[in-house]
Amino acid sequence: MVRFRFFTLLVVCILHTATGALSAQSAKDSTSMWLQLDEFVVVGSPLMNEVIPVQKLSGEKLKNLSSFSVADAIRYFSGVQIKDYGGIGGLKTVNVRSMGTHHVGVFYDGIQLGNAQNGQIDLGKFSLENIEEISLYNGQKSNIFQPGKDFGSSATIYLRTRIPSFDNNKQYNLKGSVKTGSFDLVNPSFLYEYKINDNISASVNGEYIISSGKYKYRYKRVFPNTNEVMYDTTAVRENGDIASLRFEGGLFGTIPKGYWRIKGYFYDSERGIPGAVVNNKWKNSQRQWDTSYFVQMIFQKSIAPKYDLLVNAKYADDGMRYLNPDTTLMFIDNTFKQKEAYISTANRYRISNKWDAVLSADAQYNTLTSDVAGFVYPKRLTSLFALASAADLGKVKMQGSILATLVREQINSGNTAADDSVSTAPNKKEFTPAFFVSYKPFNKQNFNVRAFYKQIFRMPTFNDLYYTDIGNIHLKPEFTHQYNLGFQYDNDYSHPFIKNWHLQADAYYNEVTDKIVAVPKGSGQYRWMMMNLEYVEIRGIDMSTSFLIEPLKDLLLSIKLMYTYQKAQDFTQRKSDILQSTTWGGQIPYIPWHSGSVIASIDYKNWIFNYSFIYVGERYHSSANIATEYEQPWYTNDMTIVRMIKCKGVNLRLSAEINNIFSQDYEVVLNYPMPQRNYKLALTVEI
Repeated sequence: MVRFRFFTLLVVCILHTATGALSAQSAKDSTSMWLQLDEFVVVGSPLMNEVIPVQKLSGEKLKNLSSFSVADAIRYFSGVQIKDYGGIGGLKTVNVRSMGTHHVGVFYDGIQLGNAQNGQIDLGKFSLENIEEISLYNGQKSNIFQPGKDFGSSATIYLRTRIPSFDNNKQYNLKGSVKTGSFDLVNPSFLYEYKINDNISASVNGEYIISSGKYKYRYKRVFPNTNEVMYDTTAVRENGDIASLRFEGGLFGTIPKGYWRIKGYFYDSERGIPGAVVNNKWKNSQRQWDTSYFVQMIFQKSIAPKYDLLVNAKYADDGMRYLNPDTTLMFIDNTFKQKEAYISTANRYRISNKWDAVLSADAQYNTLTSDVAGFVYPKRLTSLFALASAADLGKVKMQGSILATLVREQINSGNTAADDSVSTAPNKKEFTPAFFVSYKPFNKQNFNVRAFYKQIFRMPTFNDLYYTDIGNIHLKPEFTHQYNLGFQYDNDYSHPFIKNWHLQADAYYNEVTDKIVAVPKGSGQYRWMMMNLEYVEIRGIDMSTSFLIEPLKDLLLSIKLMYTYQKAQDFTQRKSDILQSTTWGGQIPYIPWHSGSVIASIDYKNWIFNYSFIYVGERYHSSANIATEYEQPWYTNDMTIVRMIKCKGVNLRLSAEINNIFSQDYEVVLNYPMPQRNYKLALTVEI
């Protein structure tokens, strides 16, 4: 009954808001002059291109953000929380609508990035240098012609890199850039694209990053009841250095009624782990080395007038070494190596011009090895089968899917210190549905109302199940149930002042059940066990609007505003009466009630000025919403100035950035101070 009243209220509010917006505006069917589409290949007739809410950053808007990595750019999406542990080399993970990092699928050029060990993708490792577009979907993509993996996450982030495009009979493109700035940053990169013939092109991209990671910060702590100062000092962040190397190469081909792509990726880095600032400890000595590479292939072709085929394949190899030389705690020097093999086929059949059906089948095999004492060398075979259908009924568009996931676990005996009592986790078999619908009530207005429900889960990771002494092979999958209701309105204008207006809003209710957490094992506080304990309810609203204005000739002003409200409550039953009373119904850790961002840019001839603002409201760093757990709001203001120069076939791009303009002292994660005001200069030459 509570949910029914909740969604009834949402329907009334959203329709009232939308009707008010429409009554004040008139629609135009023209295509705006300023919108430029990147080159792409279309096979078949994709349906449902506005059913599911999507947020995108691409082109110059993405380049002009004061962002260094993919994680920095994603902060500007509504409904997103980033855990940032500070600096260029610090770990950065993303959480969408408070469901947890593990429920976000990250796809790189159409194929998912994996980490079977701990399930987390460090988005700080992915540079924006070769990224053309970042898109975020809640639920899943509207295009059902996709692999089974694309149906298997609560939210998905798609990173699309540059596809070679050649103008004026050019045979090649060459681009080089160098960035420098605060933290002793040196960041050169290059891109070379070559047109082999009319149907095949090649691309090579490389980048090197080196930085000391040193920055000043203020560390202040007060007693919550008296506000008496415990600590108030200025220090320099140490052991945050990084040196990384990235290479990518690709072949891009077109065939009759189809295309194919092959990509290779290599990444190698060494970084310091600065750690938390606690108990007067200002420096940590832990180090981490990462080496990873993958090769992936995509093939798509229209086989018959009504039948299309999509084949994806990937092989990935990831290695990580972690060193803690501090013998006062515990000397640790461990390596982990994981491998992944993946293949998928998706088959689309067009039942009619208005009705598509897709059958996808995926197989993925993961292994993990380590020199940790007692390690059991887990292996996992995951099979996914997705049946999806999409129908266009004019004003109403619908799509539905059901995903079958079968997981088979296997372990080998570990090294000589292994515990013989360790056994394999039970195999899993789950069926998860999803349904999406949109309704366009007005013929002459680009306005639609959409809603969806999706149930999905995430498997326990290898660490959750098998990590020495804390793993629990009896863990159940962690489920999410998502309900979403929203609207979208777009209008292009022929008015000399305003060119475009976009507005969208979504209200949602999510449940996370059997959430996997670490709890004390026995009476000791230094022994832990992974358990299915938590139950979380999330209610929220995401809103965004954007305008394109031309107040003067050759002067374009673009403004984008985003706002998120979230009430994410922990309703876990706890054995302790004290814990139960302090945590029941509390806002879950690090989720603010209010957050938002602003992106504003001014384009005038060859000049671009970009301003961005991020605000994160008050939070708590535990479900006990008490004074000692309180985290203050924080905000940042960033600015970029760009000058474009063309000279004899050479394009130059000069940019200067100022980040955290007002030098605010803040922490995204408790005891991990973030940089104060910092700068960056960049020069890009393109031939």
